[in-house]
Amino acid sequence: MTLSRKIPTQRGAQRRVALRYLTVPFAVGLLAACSRSVAFKGTNISSSPLTMSVTLTDQNGRRRTLADFGGKVVAVFLGYTHCPDVCPATMGELKLAMQQLGRAADQVQVLFVSVDPKRDTPQVLARWVTGFDPRFLGLRGTPDELHILASQLKVFYGPAQQPSSDEIMHNGNVFLFDRHGHIRVLEQTGVDARTLAADIGLLLGET
Repeated sequence: MTLSRKIPTQRGAQRRVALRYLTVPFAVGLLAACSRSVAFKGTNISSSPLTMSVTLTDQNGRRRTLADFGGKVVAVFLGYTHCPDVCPATMGELKLAMQQLGRAADQVQVLFVSVDPKRDTPQVLARWVTGFDPRFLGLRGTPDELHILASQLKVFYGPAQQPSSDEIMHNGNVFLFDRHGHIRVLEQTGVDARTLAADIGLLLGET
């Protein structure tokens, strides 16, 4: 979980520590039930109960579920287009990971789920996600649909604590699902392209 906001440079180190403090306990809590058979760079959560069965709407108005992408490795990231730092940085790393995968990237689907559907209209989403990679899809949901998704992935999102702020506190992890729609890897906030490409490559190599 991360609060996307611009802050003075001298507080940057404290902010990074805070981000790690908020995301690591979630991952560590899952480790006890997770398989260790695959050497992922991220956290192997293959045995966790997390899922994503909710139906959302993409930037083209089409209703989508994870099952629509069967046969592909799917990377899911929750955020919002007005996010000043974490969201564009993570999407940029996903773009670089796709480039590193080469032709194999055609077997990968990146899904950006907006936690700010009021501002992230279909037009805004379409322009933003395809600006990183034309294959990326942006998804929107009703409040009830987003609530279901948050429950299924055990994530949090909501307004920042400052009354005057229009920023949104949200989970900053990337979730990787295998070709069969099973959740496999939790990538921590700030994950780099090399880590993403390595873990996606392992999932692509599975049958």
